Amino acid sequence: MNETQVRVSDPQPGGGIDPSVSVIIPVRNGGAKLRICLKSLSDCQPPPTEVIVVVDGDTGNDQRVAEQFTAHVFTIPKSKGPSAARNLGARSAHGDILYFVDADVAVPPDAISQISDAFKQQTEMSAAFGSYDEFPFEKNFLSQYKNLLHYYVHHTAHEEASTFWTGSGAIRREVFEEIGGFDEELICIEDIELGYRLRGAGYKIRLLRDLRVKHLKRWDAISLLKTDFFCRALPWTELILNEGSFPDDLNVKLSGRLSVIFIYLLPLMLFGALWFQWLLFPAGVLILGLVVLNWDLYSFFYKKRGLTFTLKTVFWHWLYFFYSGLAFCIGLVKHSLKRRGLNKISKT
Repeated sequence: MNETQVRVSDPQPGGGIDPSVSVIIPVRNGGAKLRICLKSLSDCQPPPTEVIVVVDGDTGNDQRVAEQFTAHVFTIPKSKGPSAARNLGARSAHGDILYFVDADVAVPPDAISQISDAFKQQTEMSAAFGSYDEFPFEKNFLSQYKNLLHYYVHHTAHEEASTFWTGSGAIRREVFEEIGGFDEELICIEDIELGYRLRGAGYKIRLLRDLRVKHLKRWDAISLLKTDFFCRALPWTELILNEGSFPDDLNVKLSGRLSVIFIYLLPLMLFGALWFQWLLFPAGVLILGLVVLNWDLYSFFYKKRGLTFTLKTVFWHWLYFFYSGLAFCIGLVKHSLKRRGLNKISKT
């Protein structure tokens, strides 16, 4: 597809008009998975109004690959991060709806119609996002675990969402412009921060459970831990503390917070049991509590991948609670020191 396919808005029963959809994809070293992403968009029926690819730092063949599918390719010579890339794409878009898609995602053939219909039918909705599907592209254990966990978290979250997700997320163009787009100072969780600002300004965000995209990324232990700790837990902690509230949704539900507390109490009980054997009882209660709090998730894993897979997920899931708690403690200390410094400045 050398030229962008344009869909003319069609009158609908009752006088409604299908909103046009512009797809925006930031990419850096996308490789073969960018090709899969763009191919999936070219297979959409109806097609998007336009597909805009922003190459964030030209270090490979991303521009050449993108130009095989769309005429709308922009290149930022020196990488500025995904926020700047998405903002650049949004400024160039003409559609009523901006649909942000990650370069390592393949969308279903009806993705554009789902988005267009949702915004047409729910006129009060300002933004919406979907989730990964149940069948990740990569077959190794950590890729399966990570993506199934994402699927579960999104499909058990509130439909009226408290945040936003750019893996497959759409927003009305006028709302995006009014809110000021993504914060280009952020290189992580810029979508979550945008969602907080949207909700703070009174805009409605919806979780579209039927909008499921396939994640193409391969997760290994290093990439998982690095991303979860440095690009999610730490900056999200800072954002939560700055906002001053915990939304009971997605990865910060009450059950997750209780699990973090149990994970930190458990080794203390086990260590103390070396001298006081009666501490084995509360340690057992904590283990039971962790299982009960997360029973629905483990049942989901068992249903989808069987017992062996589920048992392997328990270690990684409990490790997730451990480093999430560690990130929160670090973030809390940093936040307290920052506030103390600001208070000293204000008093002088």
